[in-house]
Amino acid sequence: MNHDMDDRFDYGDRLPILPVERDQGYGSVPGLPDEELTDPAELERQAMIVDWGPILSLPVQSVYGGIRPAIDEDGHLNWGAFGTVDFGRLHGPFDKARYKANKLEEDVRDAVNTLGMISARLPAESVNSLQAQLRDDSFDIDDLEGADEYGFSRFYTRIKRLRTEIRELRQFSWEHRNSE
Repeated sequence: MNHDMDDRFDYGDRLPILPVERDQGYGSVPGLPDEELTDPAELERQAMIVDWGPILSLPVQSVYGGIRPAIDEDGHLNWGAFGTVDFGRLHGPFDKARYKANKLEEDVRDAVNTLGMISARLPAESVNSLQAQLRDDSFDIDDLEGADEYGFSRFYTRIKRLRTEIRELRQFSWEHRNSE
């Protein structure tokens, strides 16, 4: 071991003392009063939003059906913050037509997925001819012999019917909201 290296850092009985430069845990900005700086809780909140914001903004469908009130011992409903004037002003009353249209959108998504699976089993020419035949009102689906053609036609007409119903429900909801 080289003693020359150890002698360089020999302070004897003295220990180096460094003065503390800041009296806060977070420091400061030169020329800016400390009252204008963001407090640590706000910085932590902003960091949490940056880290978890994309995940928290994902749409989630509740298994319990949305907002549920608490029921006190007398049987009265307590909506908490959801019963306030601001909640009613921001979200408005329950729109049954819009709710039904949203539920039908889910049915359309399922039917489109099923239609995609069925159409994958059919040749492209057959799919095109079926679509052309289904645009004709005189065409009867029961005349089809193949199970895949029948399934394709059934789901195709179901999607068209659901989309028409959704369009009518959304139009009704829009007219009803604008008339109030």
